[in-house]
Amino acid sequence: MSQDKEYQQMAKKASPPSPILKNILKAFFSGGFICALAQCFFVLYENSGINEETVKLLVPVTLIVITATLTGIGVFDKIGKHAGAGTLVPITGFANAVVSSALEYTTDGKIYGTGAKMFTIAGPVIVYGCTAASIYGLIYYCFLI
Repeated sequence: MSQDKEYQQMAKKASPPSPILKNILKAFFSGGFICALAQCFFVLYENSGINEETVKLLVPVTLIVITATLTGIGVFDKIGKHAGAGTLVPITGFANAVVSSALEYTTDGKIYGTGAKMFTIAGPVIVYGCTAASIYGLIYYCFLI
């Protein structure tokens, strides 16, 4: 029991307190900025005369391309270091995870490196997301229709 207390005291000394309020505000504003940027693209595309259905496809694609490019040139990680969880807005976080994994394993070759490892982080998200969507859809179909 005393060793456990000693360890807890040692761990408390070694790990500085995290600035929770500061981190929350950074995440809130950076995530809000990403969403506001998406809205700007939406308005820009809509004002260009593109129909709404196409605009709804173009906005996420634009965010994915921007995130993938920034990840590829090493900028998105620096943004994420300062912005924190705000960069995990689903579309940008997913694009960053896929591109980061692909870049990390390029030395192992195109198939066994990039191709095989590209979805190591994002793969479970896809699998569980699709599974959850299927279950929810089945429940909705059975009980609400």
